[in-house]
Amino acid sequence: MTNTFQKWMVGFFVLLIYVPSFLWMWERWFARDSYYSHGILIPFVTAFLIWQKRGILRKIMPESSPWGLRLFFIGIAIHLFSALFRVYFSSGFSMIIVLFGLTLHFYGSKMFKELLFPISFLAFMIPLPMVVITNLSFRLKIFATQMAVGALNDMGLHCVQHGSAIILRHAYVIVEDVCSGLRSLITLMALGSLFAYGMKSSLPKKTMLFLSTVPIAVITNVGRIIFLAFVSEIWGTKYAMGPIHEASGFIVFFGAFCLLYAVGKVME
Repeated sequence: MTNTFQKWMVGFFVLLIYVPSFLWMWERWFARDSYYSHGILIPFVTAFLIWQKRGILRKIMPESSPWGLRLFFIGIAIHLFSALFRVYFSSGFSMIIVLFGLTLHFYGSKMFKELLFPISFLAFMIPLPMVVITNLSFRLKIFATQMAVGALNDMGLHCVQHGSAIILRHAYVIVEDVCSGLRSLITLMALGSLFAYGMKSSLPKKTMLFLSTVPIAVITNVGRIIFLAFVSEIWGTKYAMGPIHEASGFIVFFGAFCLLYAVGKVME
């Protein structure tokens, strides 16, 4: 059996046993109000990152690392245990461990170092469990509401907080789970990791750039809530819904993207 045939057989085997996990991810990516609608793009970005390194990868002589098969079987064991209890979140992450193991086994440590980030980037396509999403979303929306209420009062627009609702003099704004900012935070973290990866700077600066996605996502989402509160108070709650609500989401994310890009340029 040739080495190339072995690779194809192992690759087919891995794809086959992960079909239930892929179907679960697909369902979560395209679910209504999904927090992972970007998930379908992640494998293509990984493929592009690997393609960019094609010149470097061709020069690396294939070798085998003893850690390869160990990681492979650890990943397979985690997957089988996860599949038994239908815990597809851990199954998804086990796939990354399996890919690390296969890279080390068939190509060696030098190839592994080059592919470490592209393979790790696949983690952004794996949805978090709904219980985690619900908990994080709740905490974020309460925090965003508190921040927005404080800022609005400082601006002279009197309001009070009631849970995730902002009660104004003539209107009110309810911060729903989908407006918590978690969706933009998850997507921005994926973008932040790409920016940090392409940044020509030290590891601490790259780490700082990646971590900056959290305050950027939170602050821009608070800005969106403040804007919608002003619209509700001045023109009425109905005007803050529909097209204005949707458009503000795109504008705020674009603003977050620009801020992240600016932070990267300053640090670089």
